[in-house]
Amino acid sequence: MTDDIEHRLSVAAEALREYEVTTHRVADLRARVDELAGRVAQLREQCVAEEKDVARLEGRSLTRVLASLRGARDDLLARERAEADAARYRAAEAAARLDALRREHEAACARLNQLAGAPDAYAAVLDAKEQHLTGTGDPRAARLLALADQRGRLTGELREVAEADQAARAAQQALEQVQRKLDSASGWSTYDTFFGGGMVSSALKHSRLDDAAQAAAHAERCLAALRTELADVPGIDVIAPRLAVGSLTRFVDIWFDNIFTDLAVREKITQAVHHVEQCRRLVSDVRVRLAQRAARDHASLGAIEDERKHLLASG
Repeated sequence: MTDDIEHRLSVAAEALREYEVTTHRVADLRARVDELAGRVAQLREQCVAEEKDVARLEGRSLTRVLASLRGARDDLLARERAEADAARYRAAEAAARLDALRREHEAACARLNQLAGAPDAYAAVLDAKEQHLTGTGDPRAARLLALADQRGRLTGELREVAEADQAARAAQQALEQVQRKLDSASGWSTYDTFFGGGMVSSALKHSRLDDAAQAAAHAERCLAALRTELADVPGIDVIAPRLAVGSLTRFVDIWFDNIFTDLAVREKITQAVHHVEQCRRLVSDVRVRLAQRAARDHASLGAIEDERKHLLASG
């Protein structure tokens, strides 16, 4: 009878822990969806404003007349068009992140619905445990059932650690890809800036920057997924907010900050490389901490199993 309750209690404790973690995840994702939705709306408003600036210079307006009198209309129009393109890019990139975040939230809600019965199931097993302990005189029973509860919770935590490490590994690989793309763009930027360059080198530089931007967008989604997974791991979840602070949206903001000269492009690439390196160091630190947590949990499970075997073998 004790073995059966042990097993049921361990399974119920694991399910209850997942229910608690998923409840927290749903709330966290809901808050992040709302925050990012506000950001997307703001960016779309900026798009409209930038398009109006372009229209004023392209059409008949006082702005166009004054720009023409200064002899700077073409430069101003090029700048406004570039800023409008940048605004559209920012809005599209944020919208893509919002879609991914909403899918995560929907998946978490679906899983929470599946786990809805976990608290009641755990309470029912505890009632069965109480009845069993009341009806048995074996002094080992209480400790065996307590160990089963601990084992279930630790098993659940190890699953969460493994999922977080998988997300961290994906983020690490994505960041390495961004680094490679930026290194390539940096090489062509150096040639274009200091060694004459030309149309071919300039085109290659911008092609590499397009590749880097796409890689950065993918890495950003990987970092967002990692942030979600880390929120499920006690003690390591404190790192999660820092992933947002050093996120690769900074790459987009840096890149679109009024770049109109080759020297400025090179400087922006350097800044982007610095942010990527910061993210890589943070993810590496996360993986070290996750490995330490997994080792600690495995050691705890080993100690629980040793004590359980000792109790069963005695008496």
